[in-house]
Amino acid sequence: MIITINSQASSQDRAQLMSLLNRLADSMLPAVCTSMGSREVLVIENKAIDPEAQQILLQHPAVEKLTPVKTPYQLVSRTFQQETSSITIGNSRSSTPVTVGGTTSVPVIMAGPCSVENREQILRIAREVKEAGGQVLRGGAFKPRTSPYQFQGLGVEGLRLLAEAREETGLPVITEVMDIAMLDTVAEYTDVLQIGARNMQNYALLQAVGRHSKKLPVLLKRGLSATIEEWLLAAEYIVASGNPNVMLCERGIRSYDTQTRNVLDLTCVPLLQELTHLPVIIDPSHATGKRELVPAMSRASIAAGAHGLIIETHYDPAKAISDARQTISTEQLRQISREARELAHILRGDAVLDVA
Repeated sequence: MIITINSQASSQDRAQLMSLLNRLADSMLPAVCTSMGSREVLVIENKAIDPEAQQILLQHPAVEKLTPVKTPYQLVSRTFQQETSSITIGNSRSSTPVTVGGTTSVPVIMAGPCSVENREQILRIAREVKEAGGQVLRGGAFKPRTSPYQFQGLGVEGLRLLAEAREETGLPVITEVMDIAMLDTVAEYTDVLQIGARNMQNYALLQAVGRHSKKLPVLLKRGLSATIEEWLLAAEYIVASGNPNVMLCERGIRSYDTQTRNVLDLTCVPLLQELTHLPVIIDPSHATGKRELVPAMSRASIAAGAHGLIIETHYDPAKAISDARQTISTEQLRQISREARELAHILRGDAVLDVA
């Protein structure tokens, strides 16, 4: 149950509403108070308020409306918000703002190396990503690796290099935050906080990201074996903690087949668009694990309705320190960017434009 607070309600009205909720609720379940854009809302499980209590609440001056939501996730549900969320990336830094979701039909291309290796590498890739049509620069400063003996990233130095690349190219930056202790530091340098697949159910980190004062956009990757509901509930943790700027990223799920790194679940794209208002991004690099499959699955992702792609890119893919096998060249990125925009025009019903 979502209770939208009347914007004209006084502090006294709000206090009386909380007192009323405490009397009416069937259980000790807490009411979570948060903001969704300009709206202030209270969220409580549906079973805590019976129909008679709902009618009483509707009469209270602090209540604008009640929205019953049948799913466990509520704030991210399409029942609560019909229009797709519009998220702006890079509007508070020295970069060109990029809009994801909303009514825009232009797919957002996020691209860059799996790992920031050195200054020359990240600056060159940033320039080539921009020339190839990419709008956001991705790059790992802190790298969670399955083996403790693999390259773990440059850490804070990698963050500084990403910020320098942004200064030079104007591309907003996305990078992963792995733990609460580094959240403030990562947020100082990046435009988008990425929550990796291994941390999708790190609820303390999700809540910390949601509560962070900067309210930076968050890219939440699907867990290795996560169901759609588990993924949406992870997003709910962030939104309920105060940050509505969440994008969902499908990066493939674990399978028994070893021919590809993971299985890209493109079924989730139209399904998520029925269930949630959050934008959907596809990661064809981690989903396939093979660079030759990335172009085809990028096209398929846009055709399925994805709002954008996040792709591992390098000027010399074979020599990339991390995930070389799934990394494409910046020239391949140029072709993918062009095809993504062409597909968007076709899906929108426009004549195909010359977007080369």
